[in-house]
Amino acid sequence: MSHAHAPVSADVIVVGGTGDLAMRKLLPALHHRDRAGQLADDSRIVAVSRAGLDHDGYRDKVSAELRDVAEDWSDDPSSRDHRFLRRLHHVALDVTDPQDWGDLVELLGPPDHRIRVLYLACAPRLFGPVSVGARRNGLVDDRSRVVLEKPLGHDLSSARQINDEVGEVFTEDQIFRIDHYLGKETVQNLLVLRFANSLFEPLWNAIGIDHVQISVAESVGAGSRADYYDGSGALRDMVQNHLLQLLCLVAMEPPARLDRDAVRDEKLKVLRALAPITGEDAHRHTVRGQYGPGLVDGAPVAGYRTELEQARPGAVGSPAPPSSTETFVALRTEVHNWRWAGVPFYLRTGKRMDRRASEIVVQFRPVPHSVFPQLDHGASAPPNRLVLRLQPDEGVRLHLAAKHPGPGGIRLHPAALDLSFADTFAQRLPDAYERLLMDVLRGNPTLFMRRDEIEAAWSWVEPILDSWRGSPRSPRPYPAGTSGPAAATALIERDGRTWHGDGDD
Repeated sequence: MSHAHAPVSADVIVVGGTGDLAMRKLLPALHHRDRAGQLADDSRIVAVSRAGLDHDGYRDKVSAELRDVAEDWSDDPSSRDHRFLRRLHHVALDVTDPQDWGDLVELLGPPDHRIRVLYLACAPRLFGPVSVGARRNGLVDDRSRVVLEKPLGHDLSSARQINDEVGEVFTEDQIFRIDHYLGKETVQNLLVLRFANSLFEPLWNAIGIDHVQISVAESVGAGSRADYYDGSGALRDMVQNHLLQLLCLVAMEPPARLDRDAVRDEKLKVLRALAPITGEDAHRHTVRGQYGPGLVDGAPVAGYRTELEQARPGAVGSPAPPSSTETFVALRTEVHNWRWAGVPFYLRTGKRMDRRASEIVVQFRPVPHSVFPQLDHGASAPPNRLVLRLQPDEGVRLHLAAKHPGPGGIRLHPAALDLSFADTFAQRLPDAYERLLMDVLRGNPTLFMRRDEIEAAWSWVEPILDSWRGSPRSPRPYPAGTSGPAAATALIERDGRTWHGDGDD
């Protein structure tokens, strides 16, 4: 629990401190933790960028952002809000030039009792050079930590290169590869549901579970990021990290203890047990799509290729460029071990879909023999489902069959036990970045990815990319504002199953 920890003394150096990630996520998260009293009085936050800002200019910029997201913002100079602003500093430098670090070195001063955290909210190609520059300028010691944002490379080779470059400066215990999905309340509650309750674990196997679905749907498109996104795509951007991490937490064996390596050891075993998808299997077990124009919330929106045209400098007015980048992926895989033999895992993610939702659905097997009449509308009772909602409202829902109230015999009716974290705990739920940033400051890497996890995930994803690259087939089109291409529905319906959420709750 957060209140059990003493405030942390730290210097948090954010490389890319004026960027979108820093302004929307990192600084609001640190502000909330400071309001909660978790940053010691002498902690500092130093933004590094090429922006020509002095300290006051940066504080004004951050203040304008925080006023829009912070509840009960106070202009009182003695308030916690203004104390947070006084922690902020800005240093303009070119991080690729080792000779340009003087102002940062002077501001930080010699190492002292404060933990020094280097948060790399910048392009992955800079991870190695920034780490080396920090060491050359005396900013790294055995108490320092570095945080790496995704994407960590674009394939296995580039991921290994980044790991090698950063690993020359920092030990593995000092490297925190962040995946903000692992900081969500629902994800951590998945571990609690499994390992702190005796109800589910006896059924958490191929005997009790029919299949698992993991879906992350976004209603937004690539927009102004389309030019960057075109070099990535949904498989690299979402499946290789977020969805595979969620799959690991669903499928992992119970760890002997909840510590920094026991959990990650079990996740690694799952990644190494994933059924490979190669060659023709990639065409049978994966679907890639790309959104075209359509309607979102009743308003017309452009297709991906038009957004890509508009995002490329100097290209406005020219024909929309051809692109084989997928904005949607659905796939079927299995975990080849005793616990999960024969249980399919269906993964689905996409942009410009009909809703914004992230969820894990564990569908249990139906009862072997029903002694009750059919449901009110004549259908059989559906199997039990455990639905873990990651967004937009975090919570857990268990779908059951219940008796419809009243006389006249037993009539079954679908019902749900619903645990909403916001309603149950009646308090503000910390953002995932708040939890993960405090774990970095406290030196707890349990919810962060280890090098071997990253490389195992890339080893599984890369053959799919290779198969797509060698195929003449283009991504299947789907209108913006829908649930994706029809082929994704066919993928799961071939097994006699349907996607959860397509019209049901």
